[in-house]
Amino acid sequence: MYHKPVGEICTRRDPGGRPTVFQSLPRLKGCRWVTVGRLDVQTTGLLLLTTDGELANQLMHPSSELEREYSVRALGQLGDKQLSRLKSGLTLEDGLARFTELEVGAERGANRSYRVTVCEGRNRIVRRLFEAVGCKVNRLMRVRYGGVELPRDLRPGQYRDLSDSQLSQLRAACS
Repeated sequence: MYHKPVGEICTRRDPGGRPTVFQSLPRLKGCRWVTVGRLDVQTTGLLLLTTDGELANQLMHPSSELEREYSVRALGQLGDKQLSRLKSGLTLEDGLARFTELEVGAERGANRSYRVTVCEGRNRIVRRLFEAVGCKVNRLMRVRYGGVELPRDLRPGQYRDLSDSQLSQLRAACS
């Protein structure tokens, strides 16, 4: 598990010279890191990596329906109608999407915090859902992937191995 900071991208090389998550990981011999999903350049939080491409594909495949939980700070207030639409589903350019869970958190000035869960990894789905109801996300952090939570003591740019039980749980969840 890796705590991805803002500004790093999830590709091997960037023609623009931006830092990649792979530059922060230990070098491997005879194999390579594979990301389990991606986080955009502005999104922080839990990124799982493996050297097992088959496992990565299973964890990302829509049929696994593994939950991805995010902490969101968004500009603007959402009313009951907007919250209901986010939970029941909205049609985006690539199909129907929704939050399987949505909790409204604290208000700070013009911002409101939310905890949301999705069961798919479509490109920028959390940001696009909020934008579809007229709300702009200004901070987004993935805090959980399946049963693996981002530890509070894992700082941005740091990584650690999953425990045997976490790895077993992930394997079981996608089989």
